[in-house]
Amino acid sequence: MADAAAQGTRRVLVAADKFKGSLTAVQVAERVTAGLRRVVPDAEVEALPVADGGDGTVDAAVAAGFERREVRVAGPLGHEVTAAFALRGGTAVVEMAEASGLQRLPAGVFAPLTASTYGSGELLRAALDAGARTIVFGVGGSATTDGGAGMLSALGARFLDEEGEPVAPGGGGLADLARADLSGLDPRLSAVELILASDVDNPLTGPKGAPAVYGPQKGASPDDVDALDAALTHYAKVLEAEAGPRAAEYAAAPGAGAAGGIGYGALLLGARFRAGIEVMLDVLGFAPALERAELVITGEGSLDEQTLHGKAPAGVAAAARAAGKEVVAVCGRLALPPEALGRAGIRRAYPLTEAEPDVATCIADAGPILERVAEQIARDYLT
Repeated sequence: MADAAAQGTRRVLVAADKFKGSLTAVQVAERVTAGLRRVVPDAEVEALPVADGGDGTVDAAVAAGFERREVRVAGPLGHEVTAAFALRGGTAVVEMAEASGLQRLPAGVFAPLTASTYGSGELLRAALDAGARTIVFGVGGSATTDGGAGMLSALGARFLDEEGEPVAPGGGGLADLARADLSGLDPRLSAVELILASDVDNPLTGPKGAPAVYGPQKGASPDDVDALDAALTHYAKVLEAEAGPRAAEYAAAPGAGAAGGIGYGALLLGARFRAGIEVMLDVLGFAPALERAELVITGEGSLDEQTLHGKAPAGVAAAARAAGKEVVAVCGRLALPPEALGRAGIRRAYPLTEAEPDVATCIADAGPILERVAEQIARDYLT
């Protein structure tokens, strides 16, 4: 790496996502910075933790200067939880996983048929109450497959059975849906720019839909997947009767299947779908930070095929390459060959397993090992 070192690169931007299960994005930035400065004490390091709309999105916004706001909302099983959103000026960053994510379920407990997004709707309402005029709605990591019905209910919609009673929470309850009434939706929604931020472009139902592709991750058996797919198909048909042909169009649109179909509910609210990492880079002020940098360090827990399809490191690398900046990556595990990294705009990846071959140790001691990896990056690029 002598050519890079010869440039005397000193201004570094650390724009990495979390190492899931080991380090938050903020902790990754802290550890990388510490390792770099151990070798080059005068290195100018700017940290900009990033996220792609999934869990960790609010934390990334707070690290970038947004104010953290906490509210009590319903968790996926209906129990109250404390969830946060981020606010700066008239822009709010709302992360559905804060209210309706898998991490809100008790350990080892899944509820594929009954978990609800009601709390996510309460979070959106809290952002409206706080005066938000633009809401970035990051979706991912959900415990739910209810097509956003719970979210819409929290915002004033009604989903009724043949007896005129509300259907049961969760995707399973939608099998009994007879009528949908959207007339009571919060009128403030029509005056807000709502951006659906996700790295998932699946439709609502079918072989590539939310139940088939993501249901098993949420504990759905093959029979549950079939039941959920049928229930969400029926849900979209009933909504078509209420909202017209656009409801059917939204069900087939990219992003409708995001986070158990909450993307579909957001599209019904008039949301605009954008790749999560692109939205978050805009919101976090990535462009000016990139301009100041000479070397960009990105990364996430596992650099693999999924990374190349809209995950944070791929978005960071693409933007950096377009600006003519050199990019390296840190990761826990590397499952991409050098040529794939190169096509993504990443010159080299530094996995923790290169410094510590034992995977269990890498997970348990990710922070100190990451610092050692960052020391190596400093020797290769900054000295």
